[in-house]
Amino acid sequence: MSTAPAPGASAADPDRRGQQAGTTSAHPDPPERQAGATAPTRRPLDRAKLLAARFRAAGHRPYLATALYSLTVVPSDRVPTMGVDRHWRCYVSPAFVDDTSVEQLAGVWIHEVAHLLRDHHGRADRLAAELRADHHRVNLAEDCEINDDLVADGLPLPEGRIHPDLFGLPTGQLFEQYLPSIPATPPCRGGCAAGDAGPRCDCPPVECGSGAHGHRSPWELGEAGAPIVRGVEADAIRRQTAQAVRAHVRGRGTVPAGWQRWAEQVLEPTIDWRQALAGAVREAAAWAGGAVDYTYRRPSRRGAALPGVVLPSLRRPLPRVAIVIDTSGSMSDDDLAAVLAEVGGVLRAVGVRGNRVAVLACDADVHAARRVSTVGEVVLAGGGGTDMRVGIRAALDVPEPPHFVIVLTDGYTPWPDAALSRTRIIAGLVGVDAPQPPSWIEAIPITMTSGKT
Repeated sequence: MSTAPAPGASAADPDRRGQQAGTTSAHPDPPERQAGATAPTRRPLDRAKLLAARFRAAGHRPYLATALYSLTVVPSDRVPTMGVDRHWRCYVSPAFVDDTSVEQLAGVWIHEVAHLLRDHHGRADRLAAELRADHHRVNLAEDCEINDDLVADGLPLPEGRIHPDLFGLPTGQLFEQYLPSIPATPPCRGGCAAGDAGPRCDCPPVECGSGAHGHRSPWELGEAGAPIVRGVEADAIRRQTAQAVRAHVRGRGTVPAGWQRWAEQVLEPTIDWRQALAGAVREAAAWAGGAVDYTYRRPSRRGAALPGVVLPSLRRPLPRVAIVIDTSGSMSDDDLAAVLAEVGGVLRAVGVRGNRVAVLACDADVHAARRVSTVGEVVLAGGGGTDMRVGIRAALDVPEPPHFVIVLTDGYTPWPDAALSRTRIIAGLVGVDAPQPPSWIEAIPITMTSGKT
């Protein structure tokens, strides 16, 4: 659980930081504790109070009960408040438990398990290297994502909690959206590397563990130190929790919007349409490339065995592609710009060179049809009704028809009545709730958000 510095406290003041974090001493740790293993605590953990808080959290938020009871408690004087590692072990400061009410501890329990349920460490691993390195900043962004839901849900949290309001940011966003607007962490004057707090470290007391930001914290155990939850088990816990969230909503229960969005994403994950489109194009290109045929343009190497007979050689053709772009009035300028960007992606994915790609701008009629090798050569026109059948027919009505046709449209168009015998069709459906094409057409949903894909 990350908390903002108390008023008047300085990150460079180790005594104030120790009091705020709930530790019993600001003196340097002994060598055996600096090595990274969690040493026995210097004060006993009030387990009855801590477990009462977990019971309260599970009772008030029953859809999180499975996840809450999957956490293994590890007492530690080194953790500032509470934190989790990648293996679903919850590290708890005994001093923090003593100084925090049961109601607030229940909120912290939910906060920590939310890091694991939302796979924050996995998502942090996929950040750009320059963003991932500043794990304090990543932790702040993740806390913003979680705490806006907890506050909206009426859960009490300790003073100094992190919230998007502290940075002038709106609520309801993912941590990846918050991250660019959160200030970078100043360099530690103690000279420590990020995540390797030493005796003179003055880094901010923002530390939820590797289960949040992905960097192993000094107070975390190795895999053999305590029971762990492995990746497959964690995925099962996430799915079970998501099903419980959905059931709670259907039973007229109240669930914050962020948890509902998370549950829908877990149960019905949205496939990255860029990857899906690229995969469909690669598959179609491989299908076209596998259409090996004989040609007399180049004699067979086996012709020497039959003097006087010209044998044909085998030829694998390069795929020809036609891209039909919907330029009707129902497609906005932003949508068309995104479609153009995808044309460039298709050209790169196919790996063709020269004039192997034909792009046709089409609404109720074909306004422009030309072969291109760069996006800059594409000409868009039109703006009337929508009938992509016209564009498909124009793409096929050439001496060398394409092996596959990619139609980029909002879906509000009639389609051919039957599958084509020698050509595959891939439909990139731009927008939310686009009408589906016939089953013999491979459909790739392309979701647009504020003019961006």
